[in-house]
Amino acid sequence: MSSNNAAAPRRAHRKGRSVSATLLDFLGSMNLAITLLVALGIGSIIGTVLVQERTWSEHMIDFGPFWFEVFRRLGLYDVYSASWYLAILVFLVITTSVCLYRHTPSVVKEMTRFRDHHQEASLRALSNRREWTLALAPEGAREAAARTLKNKGFRFRDKSGGGGQMLLAGMKGRSNRLGYIFTHLAIVVICVGGLIDGDLLLKWNEWRGNLQIETRDDIPVSQIDDSKKLPVRPGSFRGTTSIPEGRAANVTFLPLRDGYVVQELPFTIVVEDFRIQHYPSGQPRSYESDLKIIDPERDKTFHETIRVNEPLEYRGYSIYQASFGDGGSRLDLRIWPLAGDSEAPEELEARVFSEARVGVAGQEYTLQFRDFELTNVRPDELQESGRRQRNVGPSFSYALRTRDGRTLEFENYMLPITIDGRHYYLSGMRPSANQPFRYLHIPAGPDGGLDRFMTFLGNLRQSEPRREAATAAARYVLLELGMVDEREQARQLAGQMAMSAEQMIRQLLQEGFEAVSEGIEARVMAGSNDPEQQALLRDFSHMLLERTLTNAYHDAVAREQGVQSVSDLGGLSEDDRLFYEEALAALSALPAYGTPIFLELTGFEQIQSTGLMIGRAPGAGIVYFGSAMLVLGLFLMFYIPHRRVWALVTRDGREGQTRILLAGVGQRDPKAFGREFDKLAHELDLRLRLAASEGSEEGKT
Repeated sequence: MSSNNAAAPRRAHRKGRSVSATLLDFLGSMNLAITLLVALGIGSIIGTVLVQERTWSEHMIDFGPFWFEVFRRLGLYDVYSASWYLAILVFLVITTSVCLYRHTPSVVKEMTRFRDHHQEASLRALSNRREWTLALAPEGAREAAARTLKNKGFRFRDKSGGGGQMLLAGMKGRSNRLGYIFTHLAIVVICVGGLIDGDLLLKWNEWRGNLQIETRDDIPVSQIDDSKKLPVRPGSFRGTTSIPEGRAANVTFLPLRDGYVVQELPFTIVVEDFRIQHYPSGQPRSYESDLKIIDPERDKTFHETIRVNEPLEYRGYSIYQASFGDGGSRLDLRIWPLAGDSEAPEELEARVFSEARVGVAGQEYTLQFRDFELTNVRPDELQESGRRQRNVGPSFSYALRTRDGRTLEFENYMLPITIDGRHYYLSGMRPSANQPFRYLHIPAGPDGGLDRFMTFLGNLRQSEPRREAATAAARYVLLELGMVDEREQARQLAGQMAMSAEQMIRQLLQEGFEAVSEGIEARVMAGSNDPEQQALLRDFSHMLLERTLTNAYHDAVAREQGVQSVSDLGGLSEDDRLFYEEALAALSALPAYGTPIFLELTGFEQIQSTGLMIGRAPGAGIVYFGSAMLVLGLFLMFYIPHRRVWALVTRDGREGQTRILLAGVGQRDPKAFGREFDKLAHELDLRLRLAASEGSEEGKT
């Protein structure tokens, strides 16, 4: 009955509490703070593991459509500026501030209060205690206890009560309580710094519709609308810009979702020179940029060299050497036709980031030149120098766009590359950026060039040399199989057979060897039901195709060597025969190559571009200060223990006797405090005995 009556007032008290008090309790609860810290830690881990501030197309390539959409909805592509992350920071600031508001007064009080109101019974209840009864005046015992506490570093307060009692209340390590204040205040400071660097102003402008996102690539800044630009502002940001040598820029580009926005700078950056050093294998070793900063607001111009991990700090902006690339190099190209009747290749001079239009086989194509790489490091299969990698020379990339909007991307190497001891010109093709390159291998001729293969291909795609090769092949096959007895009969039938050979060659160039074999089989099955006739027709078709290809190749070799026939050379060498097999493999791959032209890089003039990362983080200093405060607070909490001791001096009922009770408590690491208390008691014991012996000597005297 009494228990129910006691609980009723407590329930009434809870029901009577105001909403503000309940909300204050909730915001200041330890459970909420720990939950927010865990969520913040998980978000920070995600932001560290998942590369931030990339374009959505890059994330689409990495994760695929499904996971890209999942991560996008969760805001994981820009975690530190995501709404949920900033909301956690805000709530953490609020809940930690409430904790400080509620508990700081009691912490300060605990630091300054010596607890000098303890009674003898409460001190005897402590586990760490020692007691003496000596023939010593109370003043002597108090003096010995005071000296002992002072020698051990305790601050104490002397309180003498009635009945001859004296109480010394000592305390050491009260700065431990400051650790609580510093750690909580540090969390607030760090979160405030994070909110400042979260660029809330940009989020606000975007939410209100004052800021639009630019999605077009490779367009001049002058063509970007003002609604997609940010003026010079005090907020934080991190953007990138690429500046060719000899050029200048006063903006940087901030990646945002599926595009970017332009951030204006209060100064102009001029790239005077860019230098890069390579290892012997061709890999970049170091690179640096010579910059000139022009600040019209302060009428100041100065020069500075930046390197990787050595940024330029100016007016709160940090300029990092982040990357390098092409700045619009000049390319000397030779356009080889892969289709149609055109004979000679055309010459073209182009620049990276420019466009050119070419017409081939009655169709017009647009070439978009995108990049140039002076060095390309690949595995060294020959291991000639003992290195695992080597530089295979320059390459360039471009896109080919047809009138119907279809775009193919290409990557061509300037020099032949050694693969399994043979030399090939490599050209990679992919139909979209999220697919890997598939490489066409064109064998290099004896002179290391493309002329032999292109002459061979020209003999097959041009009507006149193709007809000559097919006609000669038809005559040869007719006589070889014994289908005619005289050359005149072979000549008369060769014309009709040559048409069939030409058809197979055209199909080979358009669809590949597999399609030709399927076509031969279809004609064989439709021409006769007799197995012997079918076998004869099948052999005849294959021999006709093979001989036509051989004739075209022989003519290419003869023209290369400046003779009438390969018989004048004494036949083909082993290298010539290997080249023929490789050329046939390249012919079979041409239909999948997807373009009627091949671009050969014959010369270049490189113009390099430096990639700069420009950032402004006004909250960084606040975060650093909060971090230092957090370290100090943790040090005080874990390495400065708070300990209390009491020395109670009481006059005993017996004449000339005094009782001394020493007690202490240490909440952190009781065993360590027990050892410290034993040393304290031992020193006090020595002082008390010494004082007692001196008192007895004086009494005798």
